Amino acid sequence: MYDDIFKKLSKSEFRSRFKLKEKDRKYFDEKGFDVIKSHAEDFIKKRIAPAYIPNDGKQTPTKGHPVFTAQHATATCCRSCINKWHKFPKDVELSEKQQEYLVDLIMEWLKRQVNNGI
Repeated sequence: MYDDIFKKLSKSEFRSRFKLKEKDRKYFDEKGFDVIKSHAEDFIKKRIAPAYIPNDGKQTPTKGHPVFTAQHATATCCRSCINKWHKFPKDVELSEKQQEYLVDLIMEWLKRQVNNGI
């Protein structure tokens, strides 16, 4: 389902640089898929979904949580990147369906990272 977007993202030198670090992998193993997914849902809902984000482009750190790494790898880190890569308009609150898509994409990227033994 996500092969097309992952193929496009893989052609970006910036996006393809992001990989799970050992610390992130341990955190993922410790917390489990469901907890990490709940974190992704929370981050998207609070930091990405609002129509207006005062610090857009700076709201997602590049490290410190596996979801942050995944957000940069999947271009779900800010509304500008989401607009460019996923074609969701910038100044409109994201719908539940759009939020679910972003979370599912993040979780699929994480699953692929974990399954590749990174």
